[in-house]
Amino acid sequence: MTDTMERPAETDAGSAPARADAWLASFEEALKARDVERAAGMFATESFWRDLVSFTWNITTVEHRAGVSDLLGATLEQTDPSGFRATEPATEDDGVVTAWFAFETAVGRGTGLVRLVTEDGEDRAFTFLTTLDELKGHEEPKRGRRPMGAEHGANKQRATWKEQRQAEAESLGSTTQPYVLVIGGGQGGIALGSRLRQLGVPALIVDKHPRPGDQWRNRYKSLCLHDPVWYDHLPYIKFPENWPVFAPKDKIGDWLESYVKVMEVPYWSNTEAKSATWSEEAGEWTVEVEREGKPLTLKPTQVVFATGMSGKARMPEIEGMDVFQGDVHHSSRHPGPDAYAGKKAVVIGSNNSAFDICGALWEHDADVTMVQRSSTHIVKSDSLMEVGLGALYSEEALAAGVTTEKADMIFASLPYRILHTFQIPIYDEIKQRDADFYDRLEKAGFWLDFGADESGLFMKYLRRGSGYYIDVGAAELVANGDVKLVHGQVVRLTENSVVLDDGTELPADVVVLATGYNSMNGWVADLIDPETADKLGKCWGLGSDTTKDPGPWEGEQRNMWKPTQVPNLWMHGGNLHQSRHYSQFLALQLKARYEGLDTPVYALADVHHTS
Repeated sequence: MTDTMERPAETDAGSAPARADAWLASFEEALKARDVERAAGMFATESFWRDLVSFTWNITTVEHRAGVSDLLGATLEQTDPSGFRATEPATEDDGVVTAWFAFETAVGRGTGLVRLVTEDGEDRAFTFLTTLDELKGHEEPKRGRRPMGAEHGANKQRATWKEQRQAEAESLGSTTQPYVLVIGGGQGGIALGSRLRQLGVPALIVDKHPRPGDQWRNRYKSLCLHDPVWYDHLPYIKFPENWPVFAPKDKIGDWLESYVKVMEVPYWSNTEAKSATWSEEAGEWTVEVEREGKPLTLKPTQVVFATGMSGKARMPEIEGMDVFQGDVHHSSRHPGPDAYAGKKAVVIGSNNSAFDICGALWEHDADVTMVQRSSTHIVKSDSLMEVGLGALYSEEALAAGVTTEKADMIFASLPYRILHTFQIPIYDEIKQRDADFYDRLEKAGFWLDFGADESGLFMKYLRRGSGYYIDVGAAELVANGDVKLVHGQVVRLTENSVVLDDGTELPADVVVLATGYNSMNGWVADLIDPETADKLGKCWGLGSDTTKDPGPWEGEQRNMWKPTQVPNLWMHGGNLHQSRHYSQFLALQLKARYEGLDTPVYALADVHHTS
């Protein structure tokens, strides 16, 4: 979809800007008159409204006119929307008018993106995105509202910035309880913590590692980000212009640590949450933590699990693990290749971590075998950058006026129900572009796929969070046989080998289980109880009824960044892009509750799967 262009010389009634202005004005008139039927009739027969908190106090998508009618019927009176206006000239491409707009509600200000199509001679909305940007009276102290910093004049009770920070740190968790406790201090917890800080919400992030960023530092030493720098900024502070396109893990770790300090994120390292219980009577959680070896009780009102969608390692129980004489560990615990030079390594799995680890082991002269258990989607990094991401996240996109914030909105404006239709042409192009690469992989026996509907990487990520590899070189090792490839399921380990279900026996000194991760609600089962985890339900996935993403259709990521069936319990995770983008909407939901605003949730999602 197009983004922004210069205003054309003419703005007649048939021009894109005039058409967008007319639609927005008519839509506002219908809302002001509380004419739900008229407003819904301004949407196309096939249409989608995605709302990020502004109307629904939820993250939800409704479909077609019936869905629009239902949403407005439930929310219009309390939301009281007004002030719909284009923020820049609308554009037209292939018969679709795209318009950026701003609006207000009774309690906030928002922005949105609408795509208009012509149906029965009228402009009607095909996709409609509305997002909450800020709460009235609770705006972030930035730009014209930035704090003074210095206190001019004479004051015998003056406290310096350093003294204020020290006093705050000393009182937090003792005389002052956090309103929000964020469990997990990786990029998700840090991004959310920075936003809550700017919104004035008393919050505390706790993490078991000694330093912020250790979640990255402790991974295998060859790890680099597979997503490019333009996609990975944190809130408020972007990476420097000379930051590498693909940052090494330790560099990311150091960036996160410095970010915590600069953004004054309340962060406790060396702190492990041990248990949590909710009191309906008190309206608060009791969370037992151990900080630097000492027990401590916290009493937050809201608890956020920011433990990561790739944090709960799936560690299979394999017969013979107790007799295997070599090293066996999950990929998340892999120390790196140094100790395994000249050794026989068997890596179970064929996704990102498996390929990265196989490549690093081969570089250190290990004899490496990959065990592929099911088909994998592979896309070359440069192809993904140029064909898949370039229009939104690249230097070229920035030069065209597509900022990170604008790119996030464009991506968010494509409803999940039809997102795959925009992705399929991208991966069709990639298939042709890299046909020789894919041919060599398949000739080597590798099982390839492009997703259940040929829609590629992003849909696999959104649906299941697994099943793919962004190739940064290791796929060539499989294609040319430097890394040996076998297929099957592991049935047992002997003292010095891995045995597959077809009887194949693979000599091994080290076995790496690149077997993925379980649903995030496993953390809830561990910390609270299994009943609460089941009440919460499975986290992640869209309900696409594809592999590892069972139906029914959810329309949004299950239980992520929005209210759940467990009151005052929230889930926050995903890659750096999602941590940045969705932390805004989670923080605003928490801020509204902290300030005592009425937050009636429209379409609270049902639970269909417990894990």
